[in-house]
Amino acid sequence: MAESSNSSATMAEEKKSLDHSKASLRLSPMYGASPRESDAGIMPETADEPQGLDLEKGEIADKKPPMPAGMDPASFPDGGWEAWLAVSGAFACLFCSFGWINAIGVFQTEWEKNQLKQYSPSTISWIPAMEIFVMFVGGPIAGKLYDNYGPRYILLIGSCFHVFGLMMASISSKYYQFFLSQGLCSPIGASLIFYPAMSTVGTWFFNHRALAFGIMASGSSLGGVIFPIMVQRLVDERGFGWAMRASAFLILGLLIYATLTVKSRLPPQPKPWKVGDFLNPYLELPFFLTVLAAFLFFFGMFLPLTFIILAAEHNGMNSTLAGYLLPILNAVSILGRTLPGFVADRIGRYNIMIATSFLSTILVLAMWLPARGNVPYILFAAFYGFSSGAFVSLAPALVAQISDIRQLGVRTGSMFMAISVAALVGTPIGGALINEDKGDYLHLQIFCGVMMAAGSFVFVVARASLAGVHWKKV
Repeated sequence: MAESSNSSATMAEEKKSLDHSKASLRLSPMYGASPRESDAGIMPETADEPQGLDLEKGEIADKKPPMPAGMDPASFPDGGWEAWLAVSGAFACLFCSFGWINAIGVFQTEWEKNQLKQYSPSTISWIPAMEIFVMFVGGPIAGKLYDNYGPRYILLIGSCFHVFGLMMASISSKYYQFFLSQGLCSPIGASLIFYPAMSTVGTWFFNHRALAFGIMASGSSLGGVIFPIMVQRLVDERGFGWAMRASAFLILGLLIYATLTVKSRLPPQPKPWKVGDFLNPYLELPFFLTVLAAFLFFFGMFLPLTFIILAAEHNGMNSTLAGYLLPILNAVSILGRTLPGFVADRIGRYNIMIATSFLSTILVLAMWLPARGNVPYILFAAFYGFSSGAFVSLAPALVAQISDIRQLGVRTGSMFMAISVAALVGTPIGGALINEDKGDYLHLQIFCGVMMAAGSFVFVVARASLAGVHWKKV
């Protein structure tokens, strides 16, 4: 009996010891519990060991799924030769695409005075509006192509469309010809150039992403400085046709460089085309609110770029000086697309987007609306260039912040597709408001300021959906 009792006690102690061992294994940091290092610090935390191992039953639980390749913040180079070379190529892409779009005010003025002077401002404004719309509405398609095949072949096709459209515009003389060449063909190419550049930069940078986007986006500002002056001077000296052809040759040379340097860090992952890929992001509240805010803000953002020259001339500025307003605006926007991005990486991208959006709204309502004479218009062009320039660099940075980097192309494209609708109807509405106001610009300026104010308030709501109303880096 004594032996039996001792045997039972021994078995009980062994079972107790085994249970204690199992509990220790489950609590160990190795097996996914809360990390508790030993005094010697010899038990490092690992993320890919099995959890809940049952030694008696010989069970091995599933491993924690590893973080997808390229998603770990530590895997982003955040610099290096290849990364900055990609940024320089993306800079050239935005110079040729968005930079060309930033010069639309020059063409609105040229067409109203010469080639299309028999048409109303509202009718003419459909051409630049279509130009902006087509460049942005192609976002989901260009983004999906990028995710599936990478940037190189998309850039080649886009370069051909963009240059061919401008060459055709150089020999155009009728409304439908300008509409097809400069309003349709050229921006199709610009769209296929714009989105691969945007998406590529996001794969190389994490901690300095807003700064990298800002440097890239400043290419569009530089294009907006050079193209208006270049086109105006060449129109005066060589005629409209050679102005367009010279611009097309410059764009061709830069796009050859971009095609050789723009390269994604992640290999393409071909996937079948699904409508849900384009619609599912809108089911996420932060993404939906961010896109809604950008949509409302974009209704007004391009109106000063399109009509500032005509409005300045209407208020007494001579045409020569007025022609430099767009270059001034775009020159200062180089700072607006780099400095806010630099600060945003440190205090929050949503925080800086909200600040610069409200600043743009205030400038339109408090400076552009009452402006009379040369000095107020020059000051407005400079300040507005800085504040509105931040939108171009920060908008894709916001999308990248709330997105899976592997879906960045299609999600960025989905955002720009939505705001393309605002671009399509915003400019013609502005032209119609000028007609309704008997040639004055007051109603257009009020409409511009109100829509930008609405967008700014929705950016606040989008930030609150992510981090509440308390101050923090967001």
